[in-house]
Amino acid sequence: MIHRGFQPVAASGARVLILGSLPGAQSLRYHQYYAQPRNAFWTILGVLVGAGPELPYEQRIARLEHAGIALWDVCAAARRLGSLDAAIERDSVEVNDFAGFYAGQPQLQRVCFNGRTAAALYRRHVLPSLTSRQRALQQVELPSTSPAHASVPAAMKLLHWREAIAPFTAARATPIDPA
Repeated sequence: MIHRGFQPVAASGARVLILGSLPGAQSLRYHQYYAQPRNAFWTILGVLVGAGPELPYEQRIARLEHAGIALWDVCAAARRLGSLDAAIERDSVEVNDFAGFYAGQPQLQRVCFNGRTAAALYRRHVLPSLTSRQRALQQVELPSTSPAHASVPAAMKLLHWREAIAPFTAARATPIDPA
């Protein structure tokens, strides 16, 4: 079955783009990025920019945009059975229009990948088609927030995500104290 992703979440002036691979089954059902409650994405972004899972989805998105964070997936569509990235059929991948997206986001400085699969898909399917300026954007592969990647402790995930995102969002974020 072909799964179709979402439009990007991005306000003008975004400095960081976070890329997943393709929304999972629960995200597709709810039409929300990272809707799987055991996914650590919103917990991490809650600590970093105040976009925690306790907020309604629209408020989380507004906090991301206010902090200068854009959110999207590498795949516009792909065949996948279930929600695991490993189940994406690589020959079915249709990528999103990154050249067009980047053209509309001239302040973008860093692309952060939510896991190894998003990074690999981007490098294989997207990077060769970009301009030299677009290819020069900083790229950071982060530990996946998926519950399927529980081998990395939550504190270590938070540390990596903070190091990658905080330098670009500190002045605009609404952080929440994790204590």
